[in-house]
Amino acid sequence: MAWYNRRTYPFFHDSALITSGPVTGYITNTEFKLRYNHTNNRKRQQTKRSKNMNPSAAAHQAVSPNEIYIDQTLYTGRPDNFTLRLPKEQRVYTLLDSLGLSYTRIDHAPTETIESCHEVERLLDIRICKNLFLCNAQKTSFYLLMMPGDKKFRTAVFSKKMGCSRLSFADAAHMEEYLDITPGSVSVLGLMNDPENHVRLVIDEDILKDEYIGCHPCINTSSLKIKKDDLIGRILPAIHHEYTPVELDW
Repeated sequence: MAWYNRRTYPFFHDSALITSGPVTGYITNTEFKLRYNHTNNRKRQQTKRSKNMNPSAAAHQAVSPNEIYIDQTLYTGRPDNFTLRLPKEQRVYTLLDSLGLSYTRIDHAPTETIESCHEVERLLDIRICKNLFLCNAQKTSFYLLMMPGDKKFRTAVFSKKMGCSRLSFADAAHMEEYLDITPGSVSVLGLMNDPENHVRLVIDEDILKDEYIGCHPCINTSSLKIKKDDLIGRILPAIHHEYTPVELDW
């Protein structure tokens, strides 16, 4: 199997599925061809459109900084290259499969912002969920808040509902320690890595109204569509976590 160094091909720097493998930072020949063709086709299309536009219009047609590469295929079950995925991602699929749950998956470049998730939202036909990792000033109480992606988070309001002093975003070190997740990949499924229940799960009631939820498998190069009832009734009991519903205004 051929492997290509992504530093040699910088347009792959943020492509999906290059975070693991026999040699860190490399991609397979198949993945290389897929992304090479995708990138070159997009560049040709942009060049063709720009030639037929005045400079001002061409500037507006430039690729948005929030645009990401997305494999348009909807997959079911664990990926075929399961053994090449990161261990924390493998654990997610192992958990879901052990519970006999069905889920839909798409693979994509890293989605580090809510804005970059809109196409993922459309393809999976779900509402993007915002996952916030919070803590108190003493860093003794930690919270994972799930809320609609388009709802504004008001720190003071949420803190009052939790009955504590003003909360703030927790640091990356605690996120990795308790959830085995890095910033940009926060997911409710990370609670499977918190057997001692350091993190309290809080879910906005608007999320609980949806039939499905979207989440990352502990890495933001894939997204999953899971039934909300499976999360509440099967996954959380299996990982020994409960949740607190909360009503947050729009």
